[in-house]
Amino acid sequence: MKAFVLLHTEQGALPKAALEVLNVACGLGMPFSVGILGQRAACAADTVAACGATAFEVVDVPEVAQPRYASDTAAAAALIRSAEADVVIAPQTSRFARCLPGVASRLGMAVDTHIVSVAAQDGAVNAQRWFYRQRILSSFSREVRPWMLLVDGGVQAPWQGAAGTANAQTVTVDFGEQRTTVTGIQALAADAQTIRPEAALLFVAGAGWTKKQKDGQFQIGRAGDIIQSFLGKAKASLGSSKSLVDLQSEGQETLGFMSHMNQVGQTGSTPRHPKGLSTCCHGEEPHAVGWRFITERRAINLDPNCGWAQGKADVVYVGDAFEIMEKVNALLGC
Repeated sequence: MKAFVLLHTEQGALPKAALEVLNVACGLGMPFSVGILGQRAACAADTVAACGATAFEVVDVPEVAQPRYASDTAAAAALIRSAEADVVIAPQTSRFARCLPGVASRLGMAVDTHIVSVAAQDGAVNAQRWFYRQRILSSFSREVRPWMLLVDGGVQAPWQGAAGTANAQTVTVDFGEQRTTVTGIQALAADAQTIRPEAALLFVAGAGWTKKQKDGQFQIGRAGDIIQSFLGKAKASLGSSKSLVDLQSEGQETLGFMSHMNQVGQTGSTPRHPKGLSTCCHGEEPHAVGWRFITERRAINLDPNCGWAQGKADVVYVGDAFEIMEKVNALLGC
């Protein structure tokens, strides 16, 4: 049995998610080759030349310099055909999540997404993934070959090793007619981006920030200043409880920089930051489900009997989040 690791570059280098998938392949104990598409793919192959792959193949042409479904699908399909592997492993990045299911359909492959573990034993490959909002961990295998697995980021340790000379072979791709043209990228300013998957800390704001405070008044403007000051200084990623983001749909004034994209919990995201700080959230089960992969959990709440205090957080600070976070900001110099 042979495995094939399919990767792509970001700004000319392999992202962390790609190195994590490469580490998964190294642990399978079976021969594997590596295929890379994107800008400076051949140079990226040299950076992982010591990973133990039997061969490296790349697609490094202007058509795949930017993410685009038609060109990415054609390039990925060409690399997979050339590899002739039984199992294809790729990172669950936005670029690949968009195009690889289409590749699997085009090539008649089985495909599974959001994989968190891949292991080989007695000639069989077993994969694991979570179901029912991260509550049920399932281990399964398939007989269909080729079998494509998209592995979630942040679960495995990234591969580390010396660079070298990969002697990557270029795969020719027939892109056909390309009807989409990438004219540029419009991105938020760095200080306006609130969702930061690589951040060391996840800061989650709950509905308590928008409630009446000690003086009987709403202080949403003050809340926004405190939160944004902390995010800017700590370079933390911003999360939200469902109750807070739902306030927007109810027409109530709330934090303008918050959206459903920030929601953490059973009906939101399940981030994997090393540390997490929950503020003004009750810590009830639907919200705490989204914290199951946070390594160190802390919370601020006025209620000493809140859900976080029932063994769901490592440390609970009983106090006013406004006062505590203003003190933290002062210590951070913001």
